[in-house]
Formats: sequence, C-alpha cells, structure tokens
Amino acid sequence: MRDTTSSDAAGDRWALEATGAGKKYRRGWALRNCSFRIPAGRVAALVGPNGAGKSTLLGLATGLLQPSAGGMRIFGTPVGASGAMTDWAYLAQGKPLFKRFTVAQTLRLGQELNPAWDQALAERIVRSGRLPLEARVGDLSAGQRTRVAFALAFGKRPRLLLLDEPMADLDPLARDEMSSLLMAEAAEHGTTVLMSSHLLSEVEDMCDYLLVLADGRVRMAGEADELVPMHTLVTGVTTEQGLPASLHAHTVIEVHTSGRQFTAMVRRQGPLDEAWQQAEPSMEEVLLAYLRSPGAPALLSPTAAPDHREEAAA
Repeated sequence: MRDTTSSDAAGDRWALEATGAGKKYRRGWALRNCSFRIPAGRVAALVGPNGAGKSTLLGLATGLLQPSAGGMRIFGTPVGASGAMTDWAYLAQGKPLFKRFTVAQTLRLGQELNPAWDQALAERIVRSGRLPLEARVGDLSAGQRTRVAFALAFGKRPRLLLLDEPMADLDPLARDEMSSLLMAEAAEHGTTVLMSSHLLSEVEDMCDYLLVLADGRVRMAGEADELVPMHTLVTGVTTEQGLPASLHAHTVIEVHTSGRQFTAMVRRQGPLDEAWQQAEPSMEEVLLAYLRSPGAPALLSPTAAPDHREEAAA
C-alpha cells in the first residue's frame, strides 16, 4: 500500500515539478527534456530569450498544452488530474477579460467559478487602485486591467500563481505599483509564484529563485543566492596560444577577448589564478551570460534537481 502521508508531505514541499517534460510541434521541439522543481513559497523567475520555451512551459503547467514527452506535477498532483486546478491560477500576458463586464461583474464571475474565492481580498486589490466597481473593463487603462486580472488571480487563493510577462504592458509607475502588490500578497498568503519576465532588473528585485531556459532546455535553476555566488568574473591576459590553459580548469560560461585581454564568466573548480582580476557578478550579469551561451553546461542546485529516488518511491 502506498504511504500517502509521506507522499503528501513531499507534494506540499514542491510547488511545481517537471520530469523530462517536452513539447514538439511540426517545426521541431519547443521544449525538450526539461526536469526541475520549484519549492513551495518561492517567488521564482522564468527567464529566457524569445523562443526559449517559456510560454510553452507555462502552457504545459496549466494543462493548456499536452506534453509530447514527460510530464509535470503541481504540489505532487499530475497536471490535468481531477481537482488539480484549485491549486493554481494563471495570468496570461494578454490579460484576457470580458471587456463588456464591469469590474464588479468580473469579480462575481471569479466568485461563481472558484469554490475558495476570497471576495474581500479581490475587492481590496481593486479598491487599492481606486477602481470603481461599476466601471467597464473595456474602459480601463492597461494598468487598471492588470490590477483587475491580479484581483481575479489572487481572489482564487491559489497555492501557485503562474504569470506570463505580467508587467509587460505597464508604464514604470504602474509596474512599480503592481510589483509591490504582487510581493505583498504573495508574502501575506505564502503563495508560490512563477513569473516569466524579460526585465532582468525586475527579476533581481523580486525573485529569490531562478529557472533559466535557452533553446528549449533548462540552463540554470535553483536558489538565486546560492547560484549567483558560484560564479566569478575574471579578467586576464591571453598568451601567444590564446586563452591561458588554467582558465579551462574551470567551467567557462562565456568569454570575451579584446586585444590581449580576456574577460570570462566562470564557475570555479578550485583556486583561481592569482594574476587574474576577480569580481563578483550581479544576478543580471550571470543571467545574461547563460542567455548568450546556451551551449554552456547547465547548472541546477540541489533543490531544483529532481530526486528520481523520490519519484520511484511515489
């Protein structure tokens, strides 16, 4: 007999898990052999260039797309299983809302469709933006519509909130307001967030967990404060043969040369050459290095790497 107590505990620990997940279209694989996990309670950034597979990954996580290989689980339950939808809410980039509905009607729709609906929370999010409940959605600005969409998502009281470029259409002021709202609500209710974003500065300010995609594969995943310090920016002088041999004793993510000088982002594999200048990179610098070098060796922290022994036991 299966030990449901231990499996439930494991399910509560991991908000989102992927095991060999992939999606293939006629033109080829949009996402391939993706395995990772995101612990509950994190605010995670989903980062990658256009075409990296971010929207495809979110589509698989929500069941809007069917995988061509592998699968995903949300809090231990396979995506698409009966009752799984109560655990998550999805906010698409286009913020699809009924434009002829008023704000009040939109919240009423959320109430009717979601058994754990929190009307007080949804109204508080709307009223904090000074939005009249009788206003029609189609008459609102982009920032105001985003606030209504956030009210729908948080009003559902999800354990996992999936966001696809939620701030993309906002001006700087509205982006700052919505970022503060997102962080405050996530902290108050312990909601796990997976947020796709092209704004690396936004990622650095808001997120404590990273999931980096390039060419449809996971390139880096794990705790931001664990992954970033594993990297060093080194600057040195090339030799007549090119880059110094000692550089290749480390994992080189990317390297640039200018004249006889080189600058490299490396993962240290022991002591660095004392002749090199060393600097601690920012999160943005590390992310850019991986995005520019999709062929670099992938890096998953222990929390992000699926434990296949756990999967077999479950």
